[in-house]
Amino acid sequence: MMAFESTLDLTYTAVGATFGQVPMPEGFIVDRTRVELGQGRAVFERAKRALVEWRQFQLEWLETFPVDAPIQIGGTVIVLARAGGMWWANAARIVFVVDDSSETISRFGFAYGTLPGHVESGEEKFVIEWDRATDVVSFEIVAFSRPKHYLVRLNKRRARAMQKRFATESTAAMKRCVAEKI
Repeated sequence: MMAFESTLDLTYTAVGATFGQVPMPEGFIVDRTRVELGQGRAVFERAKRALVEWRQFQLEWLETFPVDAPIQIGGTVIVLARAGGMWWANAARIVFVVDDSSETISRFGFAYGTLPGHVESGEEKFVIEWDRATDVVSFEIVAFSRPKHYLVRLNKRRARAMQKRFATESTAAMKRCVAEKI
């Protein structure tokens, strides 16, 4: 599935919108979640490592394949999600990567966009940011999406609840990662 999906076009046109490269598209739901992970370089480095290891997806009902997918533009990943007693395979491609530092801010992260084998259509960004002026390290998820699969369109409320659950559990996973000093 992954080899085939990696050759297909994305299911939306506003590529890079989660990074502000183009405007957010109309007709999509936008979600933003930002949490403080801690302070200092050590927390920033642990959070970066956790992101590279896709730890924000290592949840009881969610995982990625391959588990060690490199964070690089064009890379394809399958997000496996358990819902309704079944596992759903959702194909996505990394469309944007950031790894930069200035005197005041360091950022690391990526965004992926949905491919035809995904139940939703849209883009999701995951970024670790260290503000050196305050020493605060934050984790941010920004996504825009709309249902694509007919079962998701029929169960919009459940799909929205799962998206909110993901944001809550994903940020909690990142907090655990930096606290565990991985």
